[in-house]
Amino acid sequence: MNSISIIGAGIGGLTLGNILKQYNIDFTVYESAPEIKPVGSGIMMAINAMQVFDTLGLKEKIEKAGNKIHGISITDENLKLISKTNVLELEKKYNSCNVAIHRADLQRILAEKIGFENIKLNHSLKEIKKQENYLLQFENGNEVESKIIFGADGIHSKIRNQIFKTGEIRHTQQMCWRGLVDFDLPEKFYQEAIETWGKGKRFGFVRMTDRKIYWYAVINKGRHKRYHSLSENFQGFHPLIIEIIESTLEENIIFNDIIDLSPIPTWHTQNLCLIGDAAHATTPNLGQGACQAIEDSYIIGKLLGDNKDFNTIFKEFQQIRKKKVDHVVDTSWKLGKFSQWEKGTRLRNLMMRLVPESIHQKMVEKVIKLEI
Repeated sequence: MNSISIIGAGIGGLTLGNILKQYNIDFTVYESAPEIKPVGSGIMMAINAMQVFDTLGLKEKIEKAGNKIHGISITDENLKLISKTNVLELEKKYNSCNVAIHRADLQRILAEKIGFENIKLNHSLKEIKKQENYLLQFENGNEVESKIIFGADGIHSKIRNQIFKTGEIRHTQQMCWRGLVDFDLPEKFYQEAIETWGKGKRFGFVRMTDRKIYWYAVINKGRHKRYHSLSENFQGFHPLIIEIIESTLEENIIFNDIIDLSPIPTWHTQNLCLIGDAAHATTPNLGQGACQAIEDSYIIGKLLGDNKDFNTIFKEFQQIRKKKVDHVVDTSWKLGKFSQWEKGTRLRNLMMRLVPESIHQKMVEKVIKLEI
């Protein structure tokens, strides 16, 4: 019998594994994929996540594998600045900075640190049953009994659906394409994340390594035209944006609808707790989805330092985290709608230009400051 099982080897599950290893607590991570391989796209690790990785001794390794980002700019279609959040002061205050990195590189770093012997691949959860302990039945035919369960299995969590029988998926009516491409960006964009706002569509890009660029394109469902290529939907945007899209191979583009999870009342029951997207999936507009899963793991670690009773920890964990993640989910949803206005975009851009940078700084700090 396992004492602790973590379902899902995403960034949240692997971070939690690293936290438990720090406390010399035995655990096993179960992952549905047959291997941890270079799939997925880019991701931004914000200052809050990097503070957690610092406590795990991984900050420098992650910085070396990615690219430090010192500013986040919102522009109009022609890359003319609307607003800029300069995070240099926050970097000094928290001794960490934003890092853009390939998701697969981050997962590899986290998996190597906990040891592949603690990760069981090709274990897609079929069913979880509550008996004296929990019985986990996997699609490959294996069965495992476990005392403590962490559900880190994402927005479509089987743990949440089967145990809590809750979780309404909310659809934004926005479509998202995410791409990776080798591209020579102008030097002024080397350490800056750019998001360009149009009418019912936006485009973002950031440099991850020397020439590797991560980009995303978001289009309201009613605005998307089924042209021969995605770039035709961005005619009228700066030529650099068209060039980035057209330089990207089809197989390096991932398509998803943008969705989130309507807040659920409770994340835990006896000897079981949800973390990350399984508990509080957010839209990607604040760049905080994985970062909040990392914070979940950090808070559980902090509570483990004072108490080894997991049910007490689960209760305190939700009490500490819920207010912040509800704020992130709500703010991200509203920002996603605001940034995708189809009418009144000149007014929207003017409103953004009038917001003082000090306000932007306060809004960012509210998200990146760790609770304890």
